[in-house]
Amino acid sequence: MSQQKQNQVRNRRRAREWSQAELAARANISRAAVSAIEGQRLIPSVATALSLARVMECSVEELFSTNLTESPLKSTPRWAWPSSPQPARYWCGTVQGQLLFYPAEVTPLGEIPHDGFGLPESNPSHLRRANETLVIASCDPASGLLARLYERTTGFRILVVQRSSWQALQLLEQGLVHMAGVHFAATNDPKGNAASVRQLVSQPARLLRAASWKAGVAVGSKIGTRSVRGLLNSQLKWIGREEGSGARRCQDELLHDRPAPRRTARDHRGVADAIRCGWADAGVCLELVAREAGLKFIPIRTEEYDLCYQRCNEDDPRVLTLLKVIQSSEYRQLYGELSGYDTRMTGENTLIT
Repeated sequence: MSQQKQNQVRNRRRAREWSQAELAARANISRAAVSAIEGQRLIPSVATALSLARVMECSVEELFSTNLTESPLKSTPRWAWPSSPQPARYWCGTVQGQLLFYPAEVTPLGEIPHDGFGLPESNPSHLRRANETLVIASCDPASGLLARLYERTTGFRILVVQRSSWQALQLLEQGLVHMAGVHFAATNDPKGNAASVRQLVSQPARLLRAASWKAGVAVGSKIGTRSVRGLLNSQLKWIGREEGSGARRCQDELLHDRPAPRRTARDHRGVADAIRCGWADAGVCLELVAREAGLKFIPIRTEEYDLCYQRCNEDDPRVLTLLKVIQSSEYRQLYGELSGYDTRMTGENTLIT
């Protein structure tokens, strides 16, 4: 965008004698976002540009030199990670000015419509959809609820890719997602999730508390034991959890120096599926998943579940609107009614340097 045209946001605001805070309130965005847009540090999403144009009673074209779908990208569009097989369905997203194509995969929302098929190519419709998409890597089995609430109240879209906490932080560090869901720490750990984040995220970041939840052992209905000691003293078939996952840490603390199970589940629901199908007798997962699957649940610990995002993304309207959603009473009630979830500390935001 040219300096002359970009400054129309500032010029029109000043002509109305509005402060940045007043414009932000009228357009339903943050003051920091207004400052970043006026200073050319942030390319607004389509929704944000339309909101600014509405409150200033002009067209988007009068505020910005080009249509947002033609906004300059930092580099050539590319796959976020390899797609196999080809051709493939894919979704689009922009992270820090990079247009990325995400191979379609199983999500907490089930099969969701794709943005394209075959070999990705940049076009206006792709960029428009990408600018409206927030990408989160997380293992939260209830993230579909967040996605629906977010989309209904903001007009943006959440794309959730199922990854362990460690994998999610790796994607965040590589600039491939906006947020990473992590749950390494029990609530009584004074270091929280921050210690693990510092190991992988090199840039200043924030931790947004999404919830606390109960982690433990799901057990088949035919298993008589109801205690941790009984589990450890029984000859049970265990389904393991992936290296680097928060559930794996819980599993290692539980089993101590015993050999890890030979077979592992990719996520919490994979544990429940293995037990229900008779491939295993027990495995570490969340209470929500065990209860929904009709399995017994033996609690081990309560964990902090945080969403980690880098400070360079904190003025992104997609991130800002997510913060508002998670801090809303509707979100607190929705997640607070889930089995094993606690939202009393939801919305806390911690800076990590």
